[in-house]
Amino acid sequence: VDAIGHRVVHGGEAATDPIRITPDVKTIIRDCTPLAPLHNPANLGAIEACERAFPHVPNVAVFDTAFHQTMSPASFLFAVPYDLYDQHGIRKYGFHGTSHKFVMQATADYLGIPLTNAKLITCHLGNGCSITAIDGGKVLDTSMGMNPLTGLVMGTRCGDIDPGVIFHLLNSGMSGGDVDALLNKQSGLLAVAGIGSSDMRDIVAAAEAGNERAERAIDMFVHRLVSYIGAYFALLGGADAVVLTGGIGENSVCIRGRVLERLRGLGCILDSKANERIRGNGVVSTPESTLKAVVMPTDEELMIARETIKVLTSGPDGM
Repeated sequence: VDAIGHRVVHGGEAATDPIRITPDVKTIIRDCTPLAPLHNPANLGAIEACERAFPHVPNVAVFDTAFHQTMSPASFLFAVPYDLYDQHGIRKYGFHGTSHKFVMQATADYLGIPLTNAKLITCHLGNGCSITAIDGGKVLDTSMGMNPLTGLVMGTRCGDIDPGVIFHLLNSGMSGGDVDALLNKQSGLLAVAGIGSSDMRDIVAAAEAGNERAERAIDMFVHRLVSYIGAYFALLGGADAVVLTGGIGENSVCIRGRVLERLRGLGCILDSKANERIRGNGVVSTPESTLKAVVMPTDEELMIARETIKVLTSGPDGM
């Protein structure tokens, strides 16, 4: 083993690029635990286990949040007292950055567009879902916020929700921990479909069998995604392509079809035969579409490997 690359969910503002892990980097990961309590402790535990098992092998941290650090304050700030950002780091950070970066590069190569000129809307659709607007290799906006709960409807996460709902639940007697578990683990597709599964394959099958709640879950998922695509299309001033990745984006013919049928007004026209056929990478919009729809399998492990090599070959000390 020459090196070990780690996916680390949250690096805050202190980690804007992949970096070789040192005691100071572990402190950054530990300090970001309040922002990602479900993920960072496990990430740090894996790092320290690898340090014990391979004491002379370099470890590199690749942060989910790093790719999104090109967002402007207009995108990442919340409209709350500035001291909450300045003193407590409360802002939008974004996640799934490794996946969004990989499919951005892969799609630009596939379409033959120089990355510096590419305008892409990348949709990472799996159990966790996020969408990102990218202009010339830089993130303009992304759907996830201070933590991975917000944005699109997800497998068990609610996505965007009126904050008043949280206060209502707390005032009704639920504890903070109960509300946290409700919104992170008991909501999303799981809650709406009501079939005991958050797997889109099961939900589509239930909808096709006549289950109205499963059909509603699909409608909500598509509605929220199309709303974000439209907003990001306007933010970018037009786009070259909508990119679909993740387990749902890469494999669900039903969801891809329903989303693209709603994008005709943006110049994206669904090619139904291509949509049925493609299981790997490929274009699922017609040749005359001014906004292309591209299915691009993600490979976060390969991206982490590339970033690890880049860090360790960037200078004589690997920093």
